[in-house]
Amino acid sequence: MAWDTERTRRQLLTAATAEFAEHGPAGARIDRIAEAAGINKERIYSYFGNKDALFEAVIVHELAEVFEEVPLEGEGPQAIGAYAAGLFDRIVRKPEIGRLMAWEGLVRGGDVPGRTVREEHCRSKVGAVQRALPGVSKSDAGQLLLTVVTLTDGWAVFPQLAEMFTADRFGDRRDAVRRLAEREAAAAMERAAS
Repeated sequence: MAWDTERTRRQLLTAATAEFAEHGPAGARIDRIAEAAGINKERIYSYFGNKDALFEAVIVHELAEVFEEVPLEGEGPQAIGAYAAGLFDRIVRKPEIGRLMAWEGLVRGGDVPGRTVREEHCRSKVGAVQRALPGVSKSDAGQLLLTVVTLTDGWAVFPQLAEMFTADRFGDRRDAVRRLAEREAAAAMERAAS
């Protein structure tokens, strides 16, 4: 029987995502990842090389999922609000990406895996914001996207504050994120018009 390498890779990425999100790249342990995946830890080294390369693979994989699952579509501030709400829903459903991005920023700063592909995606999102909000500059579109990402990722990165500040764990925060994104989009359009 042939070994299903793609299935093994998916199992390892799933287990590694949970491990890195919880413990960060320094605290994550290869033996725990292997045990959670039900796979010999030597396979991790044969597939990914080392723990740093596995962390990079997890980040690239998780970001690709988010990029695919949460498109920015439509026009006007409501499109930006809908994008923010969709991104928030994704973070609530799978909070690991917010935690992984926080770990990456803390540990690696600007040294990010898949930088060329990620920069292209960011340029694409900036372009999508500019199409949704005609006349808005690249700088304002980029600032708006950074605001949306920090608003949505905050739920995963600061769960203790989310719980202490809000009684409703999802609905109220989702609506607040959507409204804030729409207001910022409208303000960007006003700046562009003046």
